[in-house]
Amino acid sequence: MPDSNVTDFTNPSTFILLGIPGLEVAHVWISIPFCIMYITGILGNFTILFIVKMEPRLHGPMYYFLCMLAITDLVVSTSIVPKMLAIYWFDSREIDFSSCLIQLYFFHCFSVMESGIFVAMAFDRYVAICDPLRHSTILTSPAVAKIGLAMMLRSSMVVLPYPFLVKQWPYCRTNIIPQPYCAHIAVVNLACTDTRVSSYYGLFVVICVIGLDVIFIALSYTQILRAIFSLPTKDAQIKTFGTCISHLCAILTFYIPSLFFSLMFRFGQKVPLHFHILIANVYLLMPPVLNPIIYGVRTKQIRDRLLWLFTNKGI
Repeated sequence: MPDSNVTDFTNPSTFILLGIPGLEVAHVWISIPFCIMYITGILGNFTILFIVKMEPRLHGPMYYFLCMLAITDLVVSTSIVPKMLAIYWFDSREIDFSSCLIQLYFFHCFSVMESGIFVAMAFDRYVAICDPLRHSTILTSPAVAKIGLAMMLRSSMVVLPYPFLVKQWPYCRTNIIPQPYCAHIAVVNLACTDTRVSSYYGLFVVICVIGLDVIFIALSYTQILRAIFSLPTKDAQIKTFGTCISHLCAILTFYIPSLFFSLMFRFGQKVPLHFHILIANVYLLMPPVLNPIIYGVRTKQIRDRLLWLFTNKGI
């Protein structure tokens, strides 16, 4: 194989994904929990989709948004994990340039879309609690479909510049990516030119897209809490707040690890690289694994349907 550390090219034909640098000898063992998490996430999210489809009582806005969340989790994890496991199991480190860009696009696009879906779910909870009499007229099935389409178009358009910017940079230093998947900033860091446009645009996406999503969610829950505390009895307050617990847990699962990882990436220079990458990989797999569990445990209709499947179908 020709030396891939120093090469003269505008667009490399392939990138080399290192997996977890420094822990190559433990790749097989490291792959076991990731494989278990991936399979758990696949089964859990497909179970959510199946139950919502089969149970007429779940054909409502909250569960349609939950299905959208399950689909985004499936796409995000599937865009990353199969190649990751191929590296760990078969030392299949090469990925061609176009495949790298496709992986990069789908990973970031559906991650942004997941953030948007949490905003839509917060809006659903806001209307259900603050204006319950109009919930069924505001969040009709066509309205939910339009919101889902808007979230998809937003994420598609916002992330579209990523691969186009990455493709135009010259790469003359190296084509080695020191992690098991193609992320935007990881690829941009390999370019041997001024890539501030890519860096600034990535910062714009984080602040003006993800940041605004967090603000909208916070505003929704401010109004929700005001409505809850205005209820006459403690039991009514607890019961109403209980309808938001699943959504709040899913939000914390998505945003808190992301915040922690971002802070560690920027300020944890003394933290070993392999620890950075391990944390990033766990962060990617946490929402797809935990979201079905959170909603399965907290949502009575889903829990009852699961119990019925196990007891009556012998599954």
